[in-house]
Amino acid sequence: MAGLLQDPAKLHPSEWYIANRMQCATTESQKSRSECLTAESWRLVDEIEKTTQKTQSDVNKKLEQRREEIKFWKQELYNKLDQIVHETEILLTFKRRLERALEGCKEPLVVAQKCLLYRQRRVGIDLVHDEVEQELLKEVEVLQGIIALLGRTLEQTNEQIRLNRSAKYKLDMDLKDKFTALTIDDYCASLTNDTPHIIYADNAMKLEGHFVSPEDWIDFSNINVENADKQRNNSLALKALIDSILSQTANDMRKQCEVVNTAFRNRVKEVKDAKDKLETLLVMVMDETASQEKNIAALKKAIADKEGPVKLAQTRLEARNHRPNVELCYDTVHSSLMSEVQEITKNIQRQDALAQAQTELKSLSRRQLSLEEEIKVKENTLYIDEVLCMQMRESVCINNY
Repeated sequence: MAGLLQDPAKLHPSEWYIANRMQCATTESQKSRSECLTAESWRLVDEIEKTTQKTQSDVNKKLEQRREEIKFWKQELYNKLDQIVHETEILLTFKRRLERALEGCKEPLVVAQKCLLYRQRRVGIDLVHDEVEQELLKEVEVLQGIIALLGRTLEQTNEQIRLNRSAKYKLDMDLKDKFTALTIDDYCASLTNDTPHIIYADNAMKLEGHFVSPEDWIDFSNINVENADKQRNNSLALKALIDSILSQTANDMRKQCEVVNTAFRNRVKEVKDAKDKLETLLVMVMDETASQEKNIAALKKAIADKEGPVKLAQTRLEARNHRPNVELCYDTVHSSLMSEVQEITKNIQRQDALAQAQTELKSLSRRQLSLEEEIKVKENTLYIDEVLCMQMRESVCINNY
């Protein structure tokens, strides 16, 4: 029990002093390190603050530059969009002009084809491949060529309108994306460190999706702008071409139409002149027929009138041939009777002119019939050319579209 209550071992006073000095030294060292760390921390905080401010300012500047860049391209795209929309609207009016021009070719073509069909009804010698028919065939050929040309140009115009609309669609989509991007960047530019609802976004640093380089971004809009310019220039060239085609085709149609009309007028005049001559000849033939009929009647009467004298002379000769003996004398009476009989007989024999006159009368009748038929042919031709064709062609109107 006495052992348990024994006092613990005691330290030497020097050890106490040493221990106290060590505590002071350790504390001073700790304090110095802490002060250094605090000073370094404040320096680091200040450096980080300045770096952060500088970086954020740089980001803000780049964000502003980006917004201006987007605005620039947005304005470029708007300008090109307005231009391509304007050109497309004008090209649509040119398309309607082409469609009206194509429609306007139908009537002249139908008229020309009908004229050719009507003229097949000409008969006889008038069914001739004349200048009118040649020019009508050429007119049909010209009109068919113009229709084909206008059709090809209309197809080209439709294709250009499609390309314009395609360029407009690309500009629209680009503008839509630019609008969205500018809206987002405007929102980003409006944010500050004190803005409510800003959050940590752990996934923001991940480059998800298809990021493009700034060069590709510029190239994309530049391609859309250049394509719009290209289609606009193509539209301008096509409009000039359409103007030229419409003007030239209208002139060609009008020129050929006038050539055909002139040929018709000349042909009608020729047919009328021929008809007038035939009618004059018919009057001459009819007059000659009447004259020949009178001649035949006169010849018949003359023949009838000679029957008495020849009978008388022959009766006298026959009676005197019965004179007896020496009385059967070839005297002046007998000689005169013989001469009279011969003369009358000869004159009667000359009346074969009656047969010739009758033959000629038949020829004149045939000639009259032939002339009347030919006049009817000319009347039929005039009806076809002057009434059916020329009056129908008067309704043809060739406009400038």
